[in-house]
Amino acid sequence: MAIFADYRGLPASARGASVALGNFDGLHAGHRAVMEAARKAGQGKLSVATFEPPPRAYFRPNDPPFRILRPERRNRLILAEGADTVFELPFNGEMAAMTDEAFVRQVLVEGLGVSHVSVGFDFRFGRGRMGNVARLSSLGRALGFGVSVVEEVLEFGAKASSTAIRQALMAGEPEVAAEILGDWWIADGIVESGEKNGRTFGFPTANIHLNDLIHPRHGVYAVRARVEGEEGWRDGVANFGRTPTTGLRDPLLETFIFDFDQDLYGKWLEVQLVAYLRPELKFDSVDDMIARMHEDAAESRIRLKAAPSLSN
Repeated sequence: MAIFADYRGLPASARGASVALGNFDGLHAGHRAVMEAARKAGQGKLSVATFEPPPRAYFRPNDPPFRILRPERRNRLILAEGADTVFELPFNGEMAAMTDEAFVRQVLVEGLGVSHVSVGFDFRFGRGRMGNVARLSSLGRALGFGVSVVEEVLEFGAKASSTAIRQALMAGEPEVAAEILGDWWIADGIVESGEKNGRTFGFPTANIHLNDLIHPRHGVYAVRARVEGEEGWRDGVANFGRTPTTGLRDPLLETFIFDFDQDLYGKWLEVQLVAYLRPELKFDSVDDMIARMHEDAAESRIRLKAAPSLSN
């Protein structure tokens, strides 16, 4: 298994693959179907090619954060699905300027040496999104590689899409996002020093900035957390937001892990959002806030006991 950050200068062993091509942000059922089509065409062998950064980040750098997965997690999940190789195609000014034919010739044929390409039905490529799946199929026939087009995949009666996952998270519906993803959505990052108010309240929190990960709805969540170096998940409760009671600041995910007392500064923390408990509130007093935090922790324990433990 290997990860390559370019399509140029590849070793012979990485070329000639059956490639699933797309953004693969979320690894939902539609993405897995595209990967399976490439695997079938490759007689069990599979490579995945995605774009880094995503084209949306290149063309709209001032958009709010939208990534569902950090690149490292995305690649790890792709490899866990059985891919042999991940190609991170560098999306820059050079690639953005390529015509559809230039992309196919330079990236897919001369670079990756593809034997087959699998894409979703709505895949677009080339300058100004000029190319579609019919054009890709035509170029494939002319240049000697096969093309599979995977039709729309429905999950619970709706299209399985990264957009639907984002909408669910921004609406405070982590259970809906989990249904589409096939697992709980995970926020992850390095634990940073925060305001350190939680320890004085009896709720010491591990704080992470989400940076370019999508920002879910502000509020309190029932969560499970995994600490760097540990195998299992620990129950907890978390707030994502700006803490209006103790002072507004940039959004931060503050996680209180139940029955746990270790210094986590500088460690990598993964946090599954399992259930949305309530919106972020501004309390009249710190005592009122602490009382509500105890209620939130109790409710989180109840909700987590009833929620399935998924595999991520």
